[in-house]
This record gives sequence, structure tokens and C-alpha cells, in this order.
Amino acid sequence: MNKLIYTLFIGLVILGACIEDPKPTIELDESPYVLEYGALPIPDLPLDNALTIQGVQLGRMLFYETLLSKDNSQSCASCHSQQDAFSDTLQFSIGVEDLPGKRQAMPVFNLAWHNNEFFWDGRANLLRDQALKPIEDPLEMNETLDNVILKLSNTQEYKDQFTRTFGSDEITSDKMALALEQFMLSVVSYESRYDQYKAGQIAFTESEERGRILYETEYNPFFPELSGADCVHCHGGANFENDQYMNNGLDTDDDITDEGRELVTGLSSDKAKFKVPSLRNIELTPPYMHDGRFKTLEEVIDHYDNGIHPSSTLDPALLQVLDNGGLKLTEQDKIDLKNFLLTLTDEQLVQNPTYSDPF
Repeated sequence: MNKLIYTLFIGLVILGACIEDPKPTIELDESPYVLEYGALPIPDLPLDNALTIQGVQLGRMLFYETLLSKDNSQSCASCHSQQDAFSDTLQFSIGVEDLPGKRQAMPVFNLAWHNNEFFWDGRANLLRDQALKPIEDPLEMNETLDNVILKLSNTQEYKDQFTRTFGSDEITSDKMALALEQFMLSVVSYESRYDQYKAGQIAFTESEERGRILYETEYNPFFPELSGADCVHCHGGANFENDQYMNNGLDTDDDITDEGRELVTGLSSDKAKFKVPSLRNIELTPPYMHDGRFKTLEEVIDHYDNGIHPSSTLDPALLQVLDNGGLKLTEQDKIDLKNFLLTLTDEQLVQNPTYSDPF
């Protein structure tokens, strides 16, 4: 009798081992994502797309997903590389058809502090509007949203992640845009040497400090000994930009080939005006300007010192510099100014695994 009971027991154990555990149920998870931003101002995040752990993760997956492109070879990260502060060091990014883009790729960080639309010309009102445009651009990913949805819908991993994020495994372009917006809003740069200096954790070198003073001091043509480079006129505040579109004197009216903001607003007063970018991580994001014409920071500094061109929409502050013979920076001034700009580099941004390829 004992032998029979023992045999039945062993049989039940074997039978139980053969029955697979049921797959865990995939459910909506609205756990909030805690955005860390140090001493930066409180960001104005979208109320209708609150950051969640699962939403940021889905956006991160999509940001690095090559299925978003026509030939499955390129992702958002192809032109916005983490090691380059989420920018592209090519003058113009090369798309899946081996065609160059029309403008230099803008960096993707601290977008939560941008309040004046997106792209160089501001043609995307919200970050979610910007998120999908490269997919359908023939010079970039050259794919259709319908094809992307079809490809992603054939992947159980994505269906599960859309369920965790939105409560349903149905994949739509609107959901993709919201997830990409969440990830891009989560990419924050706030740990540069400049931030450490502001927090009283380090001291600048003599050259860096002279550069900081030059950067922050207004241009004064009447008292040259008190005059600075007045960089904060355009690149001020905690994010080193001003949420404006400006003409910085790259070309005369006759030489302008890209109308910039005018293409969006239709206003002649916006001709050759472009979104003022953040100078954070400027060391990592060459080449410079909307058309990538300057390869080095030295060229950029020389432009503002004595290379500004007159035009009908030139910023008044830069027109004053032009009319009074330039900033008149010495070679040491230029070295100091560059050394200060290098303090804006955030090594933590380019090494942070939270922003890296999840695959």
C-alpha cells in the first residue's frame, strides 16, 4: 500500500513538472517616471502625456528601433548618437537612400525646457509632432507609418510594451509619438563642470573664469575695456538658449539660400531666422549652425567677433556689433571663451545607461 501511494506521488510530481507555468499577465502599468534634473528649473511637462516608467521605456525602444526605417537599417539614434550628445557630427545626416538631409541634426537633450516648437524652423508644434516626421521624410527613414505599425505589430515584445504603457496591444502612430515624446523628454543634461561650478563643488581655472565673464558681459562699443562678448543675449539661462528664432548674420540677403522660420510663418520678417539652440555640450556637437558650415568652435567665435554679415532681419544686437567694427576680441579672449564653453560638456549624459540602446 505504501508502495502504491509512493508511486502515485511520484507520478503527480512528474505530471506537475510537465505542466508549464502560465505566462504572466501583461497589464497597464502607470508607475510614474521620476525625472532628475539637478538645479535646472522645474520643466513644463505635458499634462496629457505624463512620464511613466513603461512609457519612457517604450519610447527608448522606439528611439533605437531600426524597423522605423524603410530598409530596417536606421533608427532615430543613427542621427542622434548618445556619444555625440544625441546629435550627428556629419554636416548633414545620410538617410536610407544615401541622400543627405537639408540641415544639421539638432541635439536631443533638455527638450523639456524648449517652449518654442521643434526643428530649426519650428514646424513641429509639440515634441510628439516632431517625433514621427523623420520616419516619413524621404531624405531620412523614408518609410510609411502604416508599414512601421505593421512591422511592430508582428513583434510580441512591442505588443506587450504597448500594453504596459497604454493598456492595449494595439499599436498606432499616435501612441508611438507619445512614447517617443516621453523618452526624449527624459533625456536631461545637468552634470557639466559648469553645473558643478554653480553648485560650489569646483573652481574654474583662470582662463575658464575669464571666459565666463566675457560670455556674460554685454557688448559695449563706447567703453572697450568694459565690453564683453554678450553671448547671453542669445544663449542665456540655465539651458543656454532663449526660446527664440534669430538671424545671426551668416549671410547677406542676396546669399541666403534657406529662408528658415519664414518657410513656416510666411512672414518676411522671419527670413533666415532659426531656432536658437542650447550651448550645453557644444564641444560634442560639431559642426555648427543650421547648415553645419563651421567645423570648430574657433570658427564660431571668429564669426561673432568679425564675421557677421548685414541683412534685413539681422538681430539688432548683432547689428550693433557689426556697425561698430566687431567684438574686437584678442586671441587670449578667444581662448578663454572657448575654455568656458568646454565647461558645458556633460560626460554623464554620454555615459548614462538609462539613455543607451536597450537591445
